Amino acid sequence: MDEQYQMPRQKLLDHYASKDTGLTQKDIKEKQEAYGFNELMETAKKSTLQIFLSQFKDLLVIILMIAAIIAGVLGDIESTIVILVVITMNAILGTVQHLKAAKSLDSLKSLSTPMAKVLRGGMVTEIPSREITIGDLVLLEAGDYVCADGRIIENASLKVNESMLTGESLTVDKADVDLTEELPIGDRINMVYSGSFVTYGRGKFIVTDIGMKTEIGKIATLIGNASEKKTPLQENLDDFGKKLSIIVLGLCAILFLISVLRGDNLVNAFMFAVALAVAAIPEALSSIVTIVLSLGTQKLAKENAIIRQLQAVEGLGSVSVICSDKTGTLTQNKMTVKQYYINDQVINSKSFDLKDKHQYKLMLYGILCNDSLYTEENEIGDPTEIALIRIAGQFNCKVEEIRSRQPRLHEIPFDSDRKLMSTLYCIKDKYIMITKGAVDVLMDRIINIETEKGIIAFTDKELQQIQRTNQNMSESGLRVLAFAYREFDAFKDISLEDEKDFIFLGLTAMMDPPREESKAAVHECIKAGIKPVMITGDHRVTAAAIAKQIGILKHDDEAIEGSYIDNMPDQELESYVPGISVYARVSPEHKIRIVRAWQNRGNIVAMTGDGVNDAPALKQSDIGVAMGITGSDVAKDAASMVLTDDNFATIVKAVENGRNIYKNIKNAIKFLLSGNAAGILAVLYASIMGLTLPFEAVHLLFINLLTDSLPAIALGLEPHTTSVMQNKPRSKNDSILTFRFLSNILIEGGVIAIATMSAYYIGMTTMGSAGAKTMAFAVLCLSRLLHGFNCKTKNPILFTQRMWNNKALIGAFAVGFVFLNAVLLIKPLHSIFRVVWIGNTNLLMVYGISVICLLVIQILKWLRLKKSYVTEKEKDMVDKLS
Repeated sequence: MDEQYQMPRQKLLDHYASKDTGLTQKDIKEKQEAYGFNELMETAKKSTLQIFLSQFKDLLVIILMIAAIIAGVLGDIESTIVILVVITMNAILGTVQHLKAAKSLDSLKSLSTPMAKVLRGGMVTEIPSREITIGDLVLLEAGDYVCADGRIIENASLKVNESMLTGESLTVDKADVDLTEELPIGDRINMVYSGSFVTYGRGKFIVTDIGMKTEIGKIATLIGNASEKKTPLQENLDDFGKKLSIIVLGLCAILFLISVLRGDNLVNAFMFAVALAVAAIPEALSSIVTIVLSLGTQKLAKENAIIRQLQAVEGLGSVSVICSDKTGTLTQNKMTVKQYYINDQVINSKSFDLKDKHQYKLMLYGILCNDSLYTEENEIGDPTEIALIRIAGQFNCKVEEIRSRQPRLHEIPFDSDRKLMSTLYCIKDKYIMITKGAVDVLMDRIINIETEKGIIAFTDKELQQIQRTNQNMSESGLRVLAFAYREFDAFKDISLEDEKDFIFLGLTAMMDPPREESKAAVHECIKAGIKPVMITGDHRVTAAAIAKQIGILKHDDEAIEGSYIDNMPDQELESYVPGISVYARVSPEHKIRIVRAWQNRGNIVAMTGDGVNDAPALKQSDIGVAMGITGSDVAKDAASMVLTDDNFATIVKAVENGRNIYKNIKNAIKFLLSGNAAGILAVLYASIMGLTLPFEAVHLLFINLLTDSLPAIALGLEPHTTSVMQNKPRSKNDSILTFRFLSNILIEGGVIAIATMSAYYIGMTTMGSAGAKTMAFAVLCLSRLLHGFNCKTKNPILFTQRMWNNKALIGAFAVGFVFLNAVLLIKPLHSIFRVVWIGNTNLLMVYGISVICLLVIQILKWLRLKKSYVTEKEKDMVDKLS
């Protein structure tokens, strides 16, 4: 069967068993039983308990829970409580975040207008839109929301705003015509769609689809089917958690066996293995990441970006492609007059001069031949007409005063067939018919033209000049309207026959202009290695013009229409997308395919948008970014982030924040792992060398509590730098656990382990086993606290201001230092933490060894930086020679 928009009117009525008088009660009952009600269906949702329990599926969490249970059975209640509190807090945070998301279908349902006017049994009645059914005849007028999808069967200058579905900013002129070609939604002028808004005229349509079968329903289905993506950090942490768990469990098992073979107490050996596992596995990592991301959301909120999903903060930092809607995102979402053509010259709107009588007349006629209303507080009407009277506001001209002085005497409303609108006025004792409309239509009706020399005959020369100007304006993405007028000797009701023998006055060219900051934001994206892509429902010429102005489009062949990729296989599309910067006339399905194609190429994709039509792609993308002011509730609920200022430039700032936050999180992970590695290496060394273990189980738990929380969180708050935007986005497949990252962890952990065992040997020679363990414990703890300053950056910072620019880290060190000294100096705590008094000399030795450890790592960083600089210099020389 043909699509509804391609079927002849009578065939359509017959197919849906509808009549000119509307459905009968019997028809309604049968159809509602067959098709159901006009509402969107919700998919089954997980209960809060199910969501909460799903947070415990992580392998790292499962291992920690097992360790907690074993520790509890063996009497180590402190360890059990610590572990369970941490993982429970993580689960609660995850549940809260999950419950705040996935409200898209609720918002979609709210788009349906509550009441609709229908013709049933020959009578017009108002009913809830839920009761609309297939074959109903629905009446529309200006101000109505369309309640279902349908085919227009009567039309009186009907104009509909479909931007929520198509992304096109202009209203669509509807018509009761049969269409035979295969057309996208935005070009089906004989159809109306649920959720769109009538801005002008009247009409009647037959309902062809309701509920989930409507275009909004299809979008709801797409939202449900679109898969939510884990951010690179989530994937990396999952991968890291599995690998780390396997490594740590293996080491603990080996140490347990060594202890048993050496004849140690079985329970003590097992407890130490459990304590080492707890110390080695950074169970606070998820909490630390969550806290750092939460603090990042507060910073972004101050910069007009509201984060709905915590991981989106980090995900933004790894974005390599931003697929952006045009209307309201890169543009201002308001039609604006940009140019005029009058007196044989093109005038920029900024140069418009009301002192020039011809220019004033063009503005005046634009106000009078116009049905829109405009005040500083409110705009009502067609965006094109609003643009014509907005220019008056720039000159403090009161539109209503002008209209009250010049009352309209008669009119011929605009209709999409003849593409003209005419109004009659009495101006300076002359009856003047003002007409505006399409340039090509008016040109055939012009006999004279108004110029500086007066009114002269309209010749081929003037015609060709106007046509060239119109073409140039159109190719620049401008929408062009022609203005003409005709004078009558006496009052008369004007008719279609009077729309001829005009005097040409001028042209107005308008567009939805780009935001002033869009160009700079796009440039910043490109500099940061991010590819901006425009995806819009607007026409290709308009989209390409805007894209060129802001720097997205370099060559015309990088802009295509969505229909071009309709029959393109997904694999071919994946290889095709890198060469395209602008997609015009796209459907929601196109948007999802484009986003998915980039993702399949290994890219992290952000999708921006504001309309219902953007929602599926927002959810499919790695980072969905919705507009807060002009955005629909559907788009906001499907997105990870909402911009409160609808400013594309805010996304760039968010990317910078995201990159800094990822860098800080990575530094925090490095701090945790290198510190834990130091403890493991010290224990391994002691086991291999046949020494008594350098720590008690309680020492490891104390270090774990003291150094795995505050310093790591403080590192996550390291002040941001703009230098991160000079780097290319990291690859989706880049793991945190790279060879270089692991080698740095082992080297720095090894330095701390050497310092720890040095203190152990000093203690053993002066105080015996108890003193050795106390000194090893103290040095490991203090060295890890100082190591936080090493982990601020990969470069040496010892004698720079950056060493002291993180107040949170200084505070975390101070707290840790005080607690450590309390344990070492306060005698009642000695038995609890199994330490002994080591004397003032050895205490100073602990401080000295820990500081030396800091200096050694700083020297290693300096040597690494110098080597990297030399290597880079050699590379540059090779490049120059080649």
